[in-house]
Amino acid sequence: MDASPFIHNAEMRVIDADPTSERLTLTMPFKPEFERQSGSRQFHGGPIASLIDTAGCFALIMILGHGVPTMNFRTDYLRPAINTDLKAVASVRRVGRLVGIVDVDVFDDQGKLLAVGRGAFGSQGG
Repeated sequence: MDASPFIHNAEMRVIDADPTSERLTLTMPFKPEFERQSGSRQFHGGPIASLIDTAGCFALIMILGHGVPTMNFRTDYLRPAINTDLKAVASVRRVGRLVGIVDVDVFDDQGKLLAVGRGAFGSQGG
């Protein structure tokens, strides 16, 4: 993951990776550059979406053993992420010949569900 300057600067970290259950967990700390409005300590939606995309991508990399391009993903924001670090839990739903599908749940420090996402990734690599 450190090969990506973006992921490195966002300080995303893998805290659990289980190929058997096809689940991967990432964390991302709050940083002032991620604020929706200066001084609010509320995450802008962009970093949350990036966390979802990254978690989905690396969950498939864990299964397939090679890089995968994002084809499409969506994010549903359920509640604001204020004054918290984030944890993303990615669950691989399907790995097909051409496309892999991953669902990602994003939680705050207290375990509250903040956002959900689903990504489609090219499973042949990119």
